[in-house]
Amino acid sequence: MHEMSLCESIRSILENEAAAKAFKSVDVVRLEIGALSGVEPDALKFGFDVTMAGSVAAKARLEIIEVPGQAWCLPCAETVFINARYDPCPSCGSHQLQVTGGEEMRILELEVQ
Repeated sequence: MHEMSLCESIRSILENEAAAKAFKSVDVVRLEIGALSGVEPDALKFGFDVTMAGSVAAKARLEIIEVPGQAWCLPCAETVFINARYDPCPSCGSHQLQVTGGEEMRILELEVQ
């Protein structure tokens, strides 16, 4: 489960930001996770609670904003939404798609004290 190592990285980022910006605790962590990122949101939520124990985010609530996968279809020249990397174009059925969005995972916003 690589989500646990992602949670450890998030904890490290939060601890570093708390030291740099002098806040005492984190109330809410908002993450953007793309549908094509390979991150399982439920596993990340489980790992988050376990990993944040004893940190500035020990009582933080995790909010996940899921970003849909997007791709540019070469044959029909349209931007389309896809659920998986190898899905066909929903407009023309082509597999000649260039992924343009939905691969990201980033901390979007923090609510701190």
